[in-house]
Amino acid sequence: MVFVAGIAAGTINTVVGSGTLITFPVLLSVGLSPLTANVTNTLGLVPGSFVGAYGYRDRLIGQRRLVLWLGSASLIGAVAGATLLLALPAGAFKAIVPVLIALSLVLVVAGPALNRRLAARRGPRGDTPSRTLWGATVGAGAYGGYFGAAQGVLLMGLLGALHGGDIQRNNAVKNLLTGTANMVAAVVFVILARPDWWCVALIASGSTLGGLLGARIGQRLRPSVLRATIVVVGLVAIVKLLAS
Repeated sequence: MVFVAGIAAGTINTVVGSGTLITFPVLLSVGLSPLTANVTNTLGLVPGSFVGAYGYRDRLIGQRRLVLWLGSASLIGAVAGATLLLALPAGAFKAIVPVLIALSLVLVVAGPALNRRLAARRGPRGDTPSRTLWGATVGAGAYGGYFGAAQGVLLMGLLGALHGGDIQRNNAVKNLLTGTANMVAAVVFVILARPDWWCVALIASGSTLGGLLGARIGQRLRPSVLRATIVVVGLVAIVKLLAS
């Protein structure tokens, strides 16, 4: 079940974002605590993020400067978010995460509107992003380091509103930024936290396969179906967390 959830998350993360809303509830259902589930999930999704980004490599041509500049923002934010996660008591995460999931679901539902705004842009505003976009990406990275569900949707909205350009090119950048945030947070977690390594291996192998699927055929799937699945699973996670 964890392996299949990893496949689904890897695919959804590459195409839409919010794969955490699939894997996180599954990890809770197999008995992991919310904090351990979050740490385990972040580690497991790292390979899938970069495999998905590799599948979009043609869309990254000409965007090296943008990726490096925003990548530094994701790195700084992820360190802050992961440190905050481990510094706060476990009870704080359990109290905060239902709110984060609810926020993520709002972002998932708002995804089509964000994409329409992005498509309406006439073109990119240059290879170097504005300071506003850099600062907003730091915030998105911190969110990704702390929890991360719908980080991809959030980044797509930020890129659309503050940078413009082609949706698919922005999606390629988004995959690299989420992968960077996950990888940086994973390094912090390996050093300071105790993940469930068996579940990490299952999610990592599944998300790698999912990243390949998402890059090759995921764009042909109906986004409305993916979003509906994410919303249902996310609501189940909220109910489970509040009831436990």
